[in-house]
Amino acid sequence: MSLNLRYKKIIRILKKGGVGVMPTDTIYGLVGSAYSQVAIDKIYKIKKRNKKKKLIVLISSLKDLEKFKVKVDSNTKKILNNFWPGKVSIILNDIAFRLPNKKSLIEILKKTGPLVAPSANPERLKPALNITQAKEYFGNNVDFYLSGGTSKTHSSTLIRINKKGEVEVLRGILK
Repeated sequence: MSLNLRYKKIIRILKKGGVGVMPTDTIYGLVGSAYSQVAIDKIYKIKKRNKKKKLIVLISSLKDLEKFKVKVDSNTKKILNNFWPGKVSIILNDIAFRLPNKKSLIEILKKTGPLVAPSANPERLKPALNITQAKEYFGNNVDFYLSGGTSKTHSSTLIRINKKGEVEVLRGILK
C-alpha cells in the first residue's frame, strides 16, 4: 500500500513528537509517538488526564512488544494471536497494547513505530465521534486532524492475562 502525501505529512509530524487526532480501528484516538516524552506529556496535558492512568499503545506487529521489554511465552502468544489483530487491548507488563486490524493504520505504525492512542476526549467527557467534535475539544492544541467519518464503533475491549494464564475481561465484552 502506497501512502499518500497526507499520510506522509502525518508520519513526519508524529516522528518529530507531534500529536494529532485520527481514527483507529475502534474510535478516534489522540495519538503521539510512544517513544516521545514530549508527545506523551502533551497528550496528558490536553486531555487533562491523570498521569497515573496509563496510555494505550498501538503496535504494528508482535515484534514491537520487544521494544517494551515484554516477554511472550507460548501461552501468551496463543492468546495474543487469538485476539489480534483486532479490537482487543491486552495488558502486558502494566501497559495496554493493541494490534489494530486496519491496514492504513498498520502502514502508519510501521513508519512511526508504536503510538500512544487514548480516546480523543478530555477526561470525563465522551469520546469524539468525528473530527468536528474532536476540534471542539482540542482546537489548535493538536498538530493535525485526520478524518475518517463518524465513528460507529466503541472503545476496545480491555483484557489481561492473570497469573494462571487465563484471560480476565476488565472492560467491554469478548465476542
